[in-house]
Amino acid sequence: MASDDRYRGYWGRTRLLTAALLLVWFGATFGIVFFARSLTFRVMGWPFSFYMAAQGCLVIYLLLTLLYARQARRLDIEYGLQEAEDE
Repeated sequence: MASDDRYRGYWGRTRLLTAALLLVWFGATFGIVFFARSLTFRVMGWPFSFYMAAQGCLVIYLLLTLLYARQARRLDIEYGLQEAEDE
């Protein structure tokens, strides 16, 4: 019974992490494109909307992937579910 509670807690927190990161992903993907015309300021000489479409969103996606991997590893360790590392 305790094992079931542990797995429920683990998957609940994993789903919460995934939902939060998907929300950020949606904001970066849809929000920037939807509001691009009103983003009129410049970054390094380029319009901000162009910069976000060309480079900024890719950086956000990379950071989301790294954040997910780090947090998922912490959850695995916290709940004792990490895989044995090869030596």
